[in-house]
Amino acid sequence: MQLNTARVLLTGASGGLGEALARQLVQHGAQVLLAGRDARKLNALQAGLGHATSVVLADLNQPEGVVSLSAAAQAFQANVLVNNAGVSAFGLLQMQAWNDIEQVLNTNLLAPMRLTHALLPHLVAQPEAAIVNIGSMFGSLPFAGFSAYSSAKAGLRGFSQSLRRELADTRVQVLHIAPRAIRTPLSSPAVDALNRALGNASDSPQTVAKHIVSALAHKRGELHIGFPERLFAWLNGVAPSLIDRGLTGKLSIIQQHARTSHLKANDKP
Repeated sequence: MQLNTARVLLTGASGGLGEALARQLVQHGAQVLLAGRDARKLNALQAGLGHATSVVLADLNQPEGVVSLSAAAQAFQANVLVNNAGVSAFGLLQMQAWNDIEQVLNTNLLAPMRLTHALLPHLVAQPEAAIVNIGSMFGSLPFAGFSAYSSAKAGLRGFSQSLRRELADTRVQVLHIAPRAIRTPLSSPAVDALNRALGNASDSPQTVAKHIVSALAHKRGELHIGFPERLFAWLNGVAPSLIDRGLTGKLSIIQQHARTSHLKANDKP
């Protein structure tokens, strides 16, 4: 993909990774349509990036939001869709409200599928196009305390792989990027505490954004970011029982922090 001629629709642009991605894409010469729900953050980001960006407000969890964003992307003549918008939820499944679980599934899986479906006829008609789905290491290495999130991200990986194979005879590339933990506000204090307790590594949004832009430029269909997490994800695919046993020894720590997360969620106004 020639980034200096790319016209990118970037969802979740007002978040930590979204902002870093927008900056990286603009630095490589791309034009970027910044999409999200926070007008103040989007306008501030656009002001910092200048004429290479435009802003569109849309709620992807609403059908009308997908319709308006698809129309804006076509008017922008987008040839790259980056499905970056997402939400996380850490906690024991039996202690989570169903509405929260449903929001995780809708935002992380159904919304990017719906937007891709709406934009696909336009993208297929372009001389060169790409769909970039930002997943998670937990989509390949499902983790206790993240049942809904891992399920959604595993679904997004399956969607990416099947769509890539479906579009093999077109000019549309489909990329799936799976970062490990990223140091952004999306991670709650309980998740940060869990990562410290388990010794889990995390990356800055800028580091992850560089990997994503490089994968797009070099047409990498699948990328897991981070080691040894990449090895564990592979191992989970060939011998999941080994991962089961490894996580069993950490379960009490995960449960402790998950219950803390639930208490803080219930304290929210």
